[in-house]
Amino acid sequence: MAKVKITLVRSTIKKSNIQKRTIEALGLRKLNHSVEKELNPAIEGMIKTVQHLIKVEKI
Repeated sequence: MAKVKITLVRSTIKKSNIQKRTIEALGLRKLNHSVEKELNPAIEGMIKTVQHLIKVEKI
C-alpha cells in the first residue's frame, strides 16, 4: 500500500463535530502537524471528508 503524509493547514474552529472528530482520528493535533498513514479505503474516506482542512502528499 502507498503511504501519504497528511498535514493540517486550516483550523477546526467553527467546523462540525464530524469534521473535528475525523481530524482527531487521523492523529492531527494542531496546525501544521503532520502524520504519515498507509493509504486504505478508510483513510481515503477520512481524507475526502476533511479535504478542505488538510494537505495530502504521496510518499
